[in-house]
Amino acid sequence: MPTLATLPPSPLTLCLLGTGNMGLPMARRLAQAGYPMRVWNRTQAKAEVLAADGAVICATPRQACSGADITLSLLENGDVVEQVLFGLGADSACHGLASGSLVIDMASIQPRQARAHAQRLQAQGVRHLDAPVSGGTVGAEAGTLAIMVGGDVEDAAQAAPIFNVLGRATHVGPHGSGQLAKLANQMIVGITIGAVAEALLLCEQGGADPAKVREAITGGFADSRILQLHGQRMVQRNFAPGARMGVQLKDLRNAQTTAAEVGLEVPITDFFAQLYTSAVEHGFDQLDHSGLFAELARRNGLQ
Repeated sequence: MPTLATLPPSPLTLCLLGTGNMGLPMARRLAQAGYPMRVWNRTQAKAEVLAADGAVICATPRQACSGADITLSLLENGDVVEQVLFGLGADSACHGLASGSLVIDMASIQPRQARAHAQRLQAQGVRHLDAPVSGGTVGAEAGTLAIMVGGDVEDAAQAAPIFNVLGRATHVGPHGSGQLAKLANQMIVGITIGAVAEALLLCEQGGADPAKVREAITGGFADSRILQLHGQRMVQRNFAPGARMGVQLKDLRNAQTTAAEVGLEVPITDFFAQLYTSAVEHGFDQLDHSGLFAELARRNGLQ
């Protein structure tokens, strides 16, 4: 795979659409790195805090994109991305995007949606990358996100200085490939959370100290960032949201949809999508996705 070059900062003007849990710290890092920033959020008050970092707060996506060399999207899902880009009439982002500018969609959406957005934007002379991220709010704040990039390698190279502020980027293929990589990431994360949760519950019910079990298996073949970070959350029963349960479910459903489109059976993902669906239905939607532990405990009558 091509390696993204490390390039010096440029005076490019950036637009960022969506200042939620991920978009806000990412916008702040870019503004503090010296990039002129124009930002928009549906609830404007959530964007206004960035004025202290020098960002220009805009009333519409079109206004935010006007004059921007590169537009970053951190929106909730593919349908929202499409609406903001194309579906808000005269306020749509597409009416503000200059020919030759670059849109970097960093939301987690379906690969076919990413490819469709790229085609529509290219028809008006606008370039596109799909570049979803992994690392949660901690990674967004620290600038340590894993960024999976799909699209033309030349466009990925232009975006490299921006990606370097946010984390580590890897170009993985043509349009839609970044989203495929993110689906792979979320499948592995969601399934591994379930394995760690079930294992720690078994130890707890069998009389072992789950905190000590987690410590004992760290460094062995079962070790992972999920065991280290989310395993600790489970031990402490701390499910304050970094990545919400409902978002994890959305990503697993996107993986199911994409698998069906390419004719692939994904029985493990199907099963875990059912577990996360049950968790959401039982009121755990706003918990961190490590809160699947709480759903498994509920099923066993433990809380």
